[in-house]
Amino acid sequence: MADNLLEVKDLKTYFRTEEGVVKAVDGISFSIGRGKTLGIVGESGCGKSVASLSILRLIPNPPGKIVSGSIVFEGSDLLKKSEKQMRGIRGNEISMIFQEPMTSLNPIMKIGTQISEAILLHQKIGAADARGKAIEMLTRVGIPMPERRMDSYPHQLSGGMRQRVMIAMALSCNSKLLIADEPTTALDVTIQAQIIDLMKKMRSEFGTSIILITHDLGVVAGLADDVVVMYAGKIVEKADVRNIFKDPRHPYTIGLLQSVPRIDQEVERLQAIEGVVPNQREMPSGCAFCPRCVRATKRCKTEAPPLEYFDMERRAVACWNAETEKIAATGNAKNLSMDGEKSK
Repeated sequence: MADNLLEVKDLKTYFRTEEGVVKAVDGISFSIGRGKTLGIVGESGCGKSVASLSILRLIPNPPGKIVSGSIVFEGSDLLKKSEKQMRGIRGNEISMIFQEPMTSLNPIMKIGTQISEAILLHQKIGAADARGKAIEMLTRVGIPMPERRMDSYPHQLSGGMRQRVMIAMALSCNSKLLIADEPTTALDVTIQAQIIDLMKKMRSEFGTSIILITHDLGVVAGLADDVVVMYAGKIVEKADVRNIFKDPRHPYTIGLLQSVPRIDQEVERLQAIEGVVPNQREMPSGCAFCPRCVRATKRCKTEAPPLEYFDMERRAVACWNAETEKIAATGNAKNLSMDGEKSK
């Protein structure tokens, strides 16, 4: 569609190991509109981060390889571009906030040098102007005394401040698409709220589209327009954020919602999804979620359900029972539905 900034179609990214082939991303498709936010959620090992790295073609080869599919950004397939062309896109048109800022920032380079370097690489301005813009970006992300912090090293900053530096670096070239991989992981709730507000502000000011990769459904509720739920390398449900919270259809989505704590409910113990994500070298026959699903039927054990669209193509679910039974969330998942209009 013309209004989509990015369209991923049937993307497959595999890793070859001594034990066999790991299908980390196995045929996923999604799109994101201009100025919109897409949340990609799921447990660790579901393929979320691999999908985001595939978009930027940062998969280490070997052992990884993008086997097939297309990643169309502004009408052009990124998988058909040369490495030189991709270097011009990374950090300039598509930026990424990596999961752990301490390992993403160079420990022996000053913060200001690292931000200025990205600006100098992609924009035709001098060193003085690049430094000025770096200070401006640090100010925008709420770093106190930005001129002084320009000369700080990563280890001299707190986790929240390092994450802000990563956001400043990602937004320094006014990228059209920002990929945020667990941007609030390991941060206290106050800093989490500040970073969410900052991302909303950046989206509003620059019209940036955001792909938010997270396991935190609270972050998704406050920021995303649409949601993709991944499990074992595949998409099991996708819909707009309101439908995901008010009417989840896949048992895995319901399980994720039921495991979220609520401050307005007194419960002795949160509901957990029994079991773990399967080893992708030894996938079960039938539905990958079947061994953990309390609603599994005989058919689920032998046939893998396709991702089918319904509700006038507004949502998709990969579950044999999604439409016939219209699985309704109960307990915590049902009460997680958002009251009023979602804040943008």
